[in-house]
Amino acid sequence: MNRPEITLILARAANGVIGADGRMPWHLPADLRRFKQLTMGRPMIMGRKTFDSLPAILAGRRHIVLTRDPDWHEEGAEPAPSVDEALKRANAPQVMVIGGAEIHSLFLPMADRIELTEVALEPAGDATIAYPDANDWQEIAREDHAASDGRPAYSFVTFTRRPD
Repeated sequence: MNRPEITLILARAANGVIGADGRMPWHLPADLRRFKQLTMGRPMIMGRKTFDSLPAILAGRRHIVLTRDPDWHEEGAEPAPSVDEALKRANAPQVMVIGGAEIHSLFLPMADRIELTEVALEPAGDATIAYPDANDWQEIAREDHAASDGRPAYSFVTFTRRPD
């Protein structure tokens, strides 16, 4: 099988924060709905900490977990020791890489697309990701949402890799 299309999915605050103590430092129901729509029926690749942060196994999606621990096993998870092995196990035309920061950095050089939720906050956090580099990535879609109901403003942004 050829290499699948690799999409990185993440929500990122204005200051680069994507997580704090293993959790996202905001709650945006529209972002959760978008995440479900983007990932449904597709294999998701994630790190162990991201897997542990999920409230439960997400129905309708495979959970491929990159881990260095050969003895790690959890119900509903497919452990993989490397990026190559994770992609082999996915065995699908498209995979969704859902985090965390270290996993995103491993897949970034080979990613084809980024689905980013920009959150207009600057929270404290311990996991950060740089904004997509304009030399490598081109914004192809943006959907802005104003702050409401005590929730911050946010934007759904799609990037594709620029041709070499």
